[in-house]
Amino acid sequence: MPNPDTPSRTDYAAAVESLADRVLGALRGAGDPAVVASQVDEAPDPKVALAAVRVLGPDVFAPALLAGAPFGPGDARAVAESLRIFPPAPDAAPEAAWRDWTTVRLLARYGGGSPDSTFTDTLGVREPAPPGGMDFPDSPGSPGFSWRELSLSMAQLSPLALPNVDGPVHETALGRLRDLSRGTARAMLRRDYPTAARLARWLARAPHRGARPDLDTAAVVRHLELHCGGGGRTALDTAVARGLLDRSPPQRPGGPTV
Repeated sequence: MPNPDTPSRTDYAAAVESLADRVLGALRGAGDPAVVASQVDEAPDPKVALAAVRVLGPDVFAPALLAGAPFGPGDARAVAESLRIFPPAPDAAPEAAWRDWTTVRLLARYGGGSPDSTFTDTLGVREPAPPGGMDFPDSPGSPGFSWRELSLSMAQLSPLALPNVDGPVHETALGRLRDLSRGTARAMLRRDYPTAARLARWLARAPHRGARPDLDTAAVVRHLELHCGGGGRTALDTAVARGLLDRSPPQRPGGPTV
């Protein structure tokens, strides 16, 4: 018989949605700015709340990166504790490895520590191989990696689609914008709004690097804002895409540049 005190999948899923709602509120300038610390401190089960921090990963820094919201010492301690309680698996999928690496780098930025001394030695969180060496069916940057496979992987990597966060994964996104546009359009046609919102983040980030996707990203985000429903994570992905669009330089008339 299951232990009634053991958290269930429903408990973990609810914690993730609750944290996503808090992050969304902070991104919009509402609610407690100490998002992560408050979530953990107020949770009935702090361990479940820390697991939610691990699931959202880099996205807990979205209010700081997009809106200049404070990311205080309490928040940094909570993220660090989540990494210690739930350390990255040595055999994690490439997408998970990149999310963990980005979380560590952002924690060092906002927590004032050194990712090398704090995490690479104690937790084994080292920079993953570039996309060409990742253990995908094929390299996301290579012609053999189909646009559908690429879209699936990049949707899982959407927490990396934030301003002032760069690396090999971001270069892959820029080099395959047409394929990501196809993936986004397919998700929209299938009403798979969670996937569409995740991919829209990559499209919305492209103008920050002087590139333009084939798809009208602003129209996609407007549709998502109207129809994606009330799920916290999808709403957060949509809000991040909107924030990236609002920070983008004005687009020149004409066709795509990539």
